[in-house]
Amino acid sequence: MRDAGVFAADLTTYDISHVLAPRLNAMGRLVHAMDALRLLCTKQADKAALLAEKLGLTNKERQKLTIDTSLHAKGIVAGRKDPLPKLLFVAHESYNQGVIGLVAGKLVEEYYRPAIVVSQGPEISKASARSISGFNIVEAIRSCKDILIDVGGHPMAAGFTVETKNLDRLRQKLESLAEKTITDELLTRELRIDIELPLVDVTEKLWQTLRDFEPFGFGSPEPVFASRSVSIEDTRLVGTDGKHLKLRIAYSKLRIALNAIAFGMGNLSPKLKSGTQVDIAYTIDMNVWNGNRKLQLKIKDIRFP
Repeated sequence: MRDAGVFAADLTTYDISHVLAPRLNAMGRLVHAMDALRLLCTKQADKAALLAEKLGLTNKERQKLTIDTSLHAKGIVAGRKDPLPKLLFVAHESYNQGVIGLVAGKLVEEYYRPAIVVSQGPEISKASARSISGFNIVEAIRSCKDILIDVGGHPMAAGFTVETKNLDRLRQKLESLAEKTITDELLTRELRIDIELPLVDVTEKLWQTLRDFEPFGFGSPEPVFASRSVSIEDTRLVGTDGKHLKLRIAYSKLRIALNAIAFGMGNLSPKLKSGTQVDIAYTIDMNVWNGNRKLQLKIKDIRFP
């Protein structure tokens, strides 16, 4: 936690799942999980500090590898002729087995269709798959078990091993299956809104009440709220290449405003001029920075009425 800059007093589900767990996980992805186990077991503070630093550095390497591989995989997908197949199948000999599952997830996030990413070897290839709601990816892969060495997983994620000579045949079978079974409706993203809420009701007391329902995750999603006809007061681009948006959203004639962050929505910046009215879907978050706490919205979607 010290090496990651996480404080016990403010520890959140996000800190565990997105900051601490990936550091433990990165060792097994890129090297070997033994040093992660050693860190959890040691009672020597100096040894723990060295191991924590090693895990942090390995995780940074994992992050860069994930970004580079994702960009390469997206380049392959973007280079294909329209329309895109209903199932994405990307294979390359440079892909590290430790990150192909993460890359498959990035493809699903970007294109919203099942994705299979293959670490292609000279004779044997390893693959990881991620899916969308309504398409059982592991059953689809198992339908090709006659040309697979091994397969395992569940409806939303799977992994398998295959002889490299069978990759093209496997891709054709899975793409054909997807074309027959995945409807256009399944490929339409849906965002479930739990309740509409006036922004005046977004308070620290509400945020604190929501904490009683943690941890959020698969099967227990964080509540998503919607507010209509709110006014954009200010925006600025943040993050690498301006991919994200920081916003100030006004919600009364007194110009009372809330801070908001919209990840991956930097492309909307030109449309969000001061005074623009929009509908927003969001979760409620507490931004902690240098010991200061401030309520903010995490924007899930923006609609222009």
